[in-house]
Amino acid sequence: MPRVIQRNMAIEKIKLGTQGAVVSREGLGCMGMSEFYGERNDEESAATILRALDLGVTFLDTADVYGFGDNEELVGKTIKSRRDEVFLATKFANLRDRENPNYWGLSGKPEYVKQAFDASLKRLGLDHVDLYYQHRVDPDTPIEDTVGAMAELVKAGKVKYLGLSEASAATIRRAHAVHPITALQTEYSLWSRDVEAEILPTLRELGIGFVPYSPLGRGFLTGAINKDTVLDDKDFRKVRYPRFSGDNLDKNQVIVNRLSKIAEGKGCTPGQLALAWIFAKGDDMAPIPGTKRRKYLEENAAALNVKLSAEDVAELEAAVPLSDVVGDRYNEGGMKTIDK
Repeated sequence: MPRVIQRNMAIEKIKLGTQGAVVSREGLGCMGMSEFYGERNDEESAATILRALDLGVTFLDTADVYGFGDNEELVGKTIKSRRDEVFLATKFANLRDRENPNYWGLSGKPEYVKQAFDASLKRLGLDHVDLYYQHRVDPDTPIEDTVGAMAELVKAGKVKYLGLSEASAATIRRAHAVHPITALQTEYSLWSRDVEAEILPTLRELGIGFVPYSPLGRGFLTGAINKDTVLDDKDFRKVRYPRFSGDNLDKNQVIVNRLSKIAEGKGCTPGQLALAWIFAKGDDMAPIPGTKRRKYLEENAAALNVKLSAEDVAELEAAVPLSDVVGDRYNEGGMKTIDK
């Protein structure tokens, strides 16, 4: 049985980095509301965002690339009357074309930074963004140039804090030397722990917060997906994420079976256990599990009630050794966008 929201439950606030940002301990990733994970339901998505605010999940994450900008419009319209409650993050750098949906480009050029931000602000219908990320590092543009242009947005009062996504430790250091970086957003979960070797120590040395995305392994760690699951034709997991395909899915299912067994003993769901593991890894990180349904939002928020000891963490990591995970995080094209 899943843990449930307690009537008097209050979502903790944490400092994200050392530049003054304060966010809810758990955020909400809004990407799947507009694209990538099957059919849209804007009405339920908007209700999910408002329910999140009611619960105290006020750290919302979107990007200009989600739904070709539709996600920013949805989020902005939904939160407009409650803007003061929200710590809003959006991103730029990925280039897409609604007329050619298979096209993906990348730009961190200084002139594009302002262009992308102005377009995001217009779609959001707001006067500022709390956290502005470079979604992917552009290898053809020095990070100093990109962050320098982002810093101009801070000086203009349009952005409060700057962030990077999927950046290497070396890039983070170079960026931070130009303007303080508040947060790094990178995939992190029980089956994606690459950041632990070099990136997390670098963040902690520099006083940069960490925002794990896909903390539930794109839904796989919840136990809701197996070989019998029929994914929608619009679901990117069918083509973009190798861990969900063919024999990889069957082999990775063994991991979820172990996780489910431990979760049963804890009286929670596998997904709640996966989130609790992240909460136990440090109070300087705020995961942003994504959902477009209130039911799963509430289940994810209740994971804050699941407390793990150091022994529990060790048991989970032994049950999900990285050597047993089969498949890259992204397909070949996606992996090329990860900064090395």
